Amino acid sequence: MSITLLLSNSYTVGRAKRDTIHEAVKNALIKDGWTITDDPYRIEYEEVKLYADLAAERPFAAERAGQKIVVEVKSFLNLSPIHDFEMALGQYNVYRELLTLVAPERKLYLAVSHLLEDNFLSGKAIQLIIHQQKLSLVLINIADEEINKWIS
Repeated sequence: MSITLLLSNSYTVGRAKRDTIHEAVKNALIKDGWTITDDPYRIEYEEVKLYADLAAERPFAAERAGQKIVVEVKSFLNLSPIHDFEMALGQYNVYRELLTLVAPERKLYLAVSHLLEDNFLSGKAIQLIIHQQKLSLVLINIADEEINKWIS
């Protein structure tokens, strides 16, 4: 048995399998007037290359600047929603830090099912973490493929 150790000065997190709600989130954004510009959206800084799920722009009237967002989609399908939340929050923070350097005009959102609001996100401890971490969320009605709420 041999073990190969790969050493590299660069780190790429490949395009992971899309979350089960990816298309519903994408369709909800389109219904809400957003134009999907990147699917996935590549975040590259120095030796790190990452892929967020979506980037979108929302055109506005000529006198207002358009909005640009990056959306990371999370399904929260594991048995432990707190574990999914920990993983999502870590990923969100890494993306947000790098976006401030490479695309400061884009605001990062974490897209999740609106069903999580009552079952998980409304808990006092989770609300505290969302507030302290300044986590921006977009809650999606998956069945209707519509945006239920923006939280930022």
